[in-house]
Amino acid sequence: MLKFIPYIMKNLLGHRVRSFMTILGTALLMLLFLFVFSIQSGLHQLLQSQDDRLIVFQSYRFCPSSSQLPIFYEQVIRGIPGVKDVLPVKIVVNNCRASLDTVVFHGVPAKSLSRVRPHVRFQSGDWASFQNRTDAALVGRRIAERRGIKLGQSFTIAGVTVNVAGVFSSEVAGEENVIYTHIELLNNNQHHQDLHATLYEVSLADPLQAEKVAAAIDTKIKDRFEITTETKPQKAHFQNVLADLLDLIGMTRWLGFVCIGVVVVLVANSVIMAAQDRVKEHAVLQTIGFSSWRIVFLMLTESTLISLIGGILGTLACVAWLTWQPLSISTEGVSVDFIASPQLLVWGLGLSALIGLVAGLVPAWQAGRAEIVNSLR
Repeated sequence: MLKFIPYIMKNLLGHRVRSFMTILGTALLMLLFLFVFSIQSGLHQLLQSQDDRLIVFQSYRFCPSSSQLPIFYEQVIRGIPGVKDVLPVKIVVNNCRASLDTVVFHGVPAKSLSRVRPHVRFQSGDWASFQNRTDAALVGRRIAERRGIKLGQSFTIAGVTVNVAGVFSSEVAGEENVIYTHIELLNNNQHHQDLHATLYEVSLADPLQAEKVAAAIDTKIKDRFEITTETKPQKAHFQNVLADLLDLIGMTRWLGFVCIGVVVVLVANSVIMAAQDRVKEHAVLQTIGFSSWRIVFLMLTESTLISLIGGILGTLACVAWLTWQPLSISTEGVSVDFIASPQLLVWGLGLSALIGLVAGLVPAWQAGRAEIVNSLR
C-alpha cells in the first residue's frame, strides 16, 4: 500500500490552498480541544487527592483570609484519637476570586514542613536555607516559571516580602503553584500565642476513621472554644472551594465536543470537494483495474492524512504552550493546573486519526460505488 503514498501526496499538493486551510483549521480546533482536555485532566488529578487527610476550616467562611483559627488549636487536635499529625497553614492570596495568575502563600511552621512534605524535590535550594531565615520562601516550580522567580531573589506580592530559599517540584496536584513561607511572617511576626492559621491539615492514622475523627474535631473545638469549624476530607474540601469552577469547567467539555464536530465537518467537506474534482480520474482508475475498495482506501487515507497532520500540529502547539507557559486557574487559594500529560499526546494523535476516518467514510464510499460510465460522462 505504501506505493500509493506518492499518488495521495500529489492529490493533496494539487490543491495546496484547500489542503493548507483544512490542515490549519484542524490544527486550531484540535489545539482548543486539547486545551479544554488539559484543564479537565488537571481537575481530575486534583480531585484524586489523598483520603488520609482532613481539612479543618472555620464554618461559614468563603475566602482564606476570613478563616481565623488560633495556633494553639493544634495541640487540641493532636490529642484526638486517630490523629497522626497536624499542620497549621496560614493562607494569603493576591486574589481570592477565580484567576489565571493567583499567587498563593502557605505559611507553615518551618521545622514541620520537611516532615509532612517528604515528597518535595528541590530544583534549587534546600531545607536548611528555608528554616534558617524568617523571611525565606520555597517556591513551586510552576509559579516560579510563570513569574520568572529564581533562587536568592527577593520579591513582594500581596504585601508579603520574601527571599527565595528554594524552588521545588512535586507530584501532588496543585502544589507547584504554592509558595511556602514561615507562618510567623504571614502573621506579621506576632508572638507565638497570638498566631492564627487559616486551616489545619490533619493526617490520619486510619483513613477509614475519617468521618469519626472529623466529627470529634468539630465537637471538641466547639465545646472548648465555642467556635464552629467544618472538618472535611481534603477531596471534599477542594470540591466545596471549587464549586463554581466545577460547573464552569464542566461546561467546557461541551465546547470540546463542538470542536470535534467542527473538525469532522471541515475534513469531510475537503474530502467531498476532492472527490468531486476527481470523478473522471476515479472512473479511469476503475477502468484500468482498480477495485471499488481500493478507491475507498485511497480516499480514506487522504482524509486521515489531512486530519492527522492538522492534529499533530495542534497537539504539538498545545504541549509547547503549556510547557513553555504553565497555566493554572485558582480560586480561594486552590489551584487547578492545565496539564500537558502523555495522555494529551495520545488523545490528540488518536482522535485526529479517528476523525479522518469518520470524516472520509461517506465520500470515500460514494466514490468507490460510483458507476464508471456515469463518472466518465
